[in-house]
Amino acid sequence: MRGVVDGLTSPTPLASELPAVYQEEDPFSVRLVEAFDAELAPIIATLDNLSAYFDPRLTPEDFLGWLASWVALELDETWDVDRRRAAILAAVDVLRRRGTAAGLADELRLATDSQIEVFESGGSAWSLDPMSPMVGSAELALHIRVLAADPSQVDVDRLDRVVRSAKPAHVPHRIEVVGVEPPKKARAKAETKATAEAKTTKPGTSAAAGETSGGASDAPADDQGSRSDGGTTGTDG
Repeated sequence: MRGVVDGLTSPTPLASELPAVYQEEDPFSVRLVEAFDAELAPIIATLDNLSAYFDPRLTPEDFLGWLASWVALELDETWDVDRRRAAILAAVDVLRRRGTAAGLADELRLATDSQIEVFESGGSAWSLDPMSPMVGSAELALHIRVLAADPSQVDVDRLDRVVRSAKPAHVPHRIEVVGVEPPKKARAKAETKATAEAKTTKPGTSAAAGETSGGASDAPADDQGSRSDGGTTGTDG
């Protein structure tokens, strides 16, 4: 609720609407209605700017949770204000795809700010041939993989609530959190490795020598920065 705002004046003071005889001869009546101006000013200001309350970019901070409930979004109170505003803006788009694998991935991406992979047993297709094979699997399953730079910062219980609210109730699910290196760090690591290998290769050597000295570079690097050795965590539902 909006309360009394110190120093806020009403754009339509009630005292100015009194008959001239009261304004000039009855100071008590003037002071009486001026007291109502202080109470009504925030209400009038709110109504004058009502459209701003429905815009996540402009609404007061204490209204963000109310707007989030309109688009079925659970806000994390540890997020800063800018991230909460951005999440509500994006959730409007996500709500259009709610109930689909892509919509679930987008919703979890908003909640974790991480890469999301969704694997499901369902599927849909069309064919002109009668008795065409069915797509998907008869065994219901939903597997969500979260690729996070810091798995310890992922609230798995919160993700579980998001998944349960978005998936069909009869479909079991599993959430897996996998540690990965950030893309920038992975690229820097690969560039450093390439630079080190270039320095160890002497100019003018034969092809055979080059293969001997640089053979290790032909082998696949240890994950090349895609996944770390931090292991995985998960939950079933």
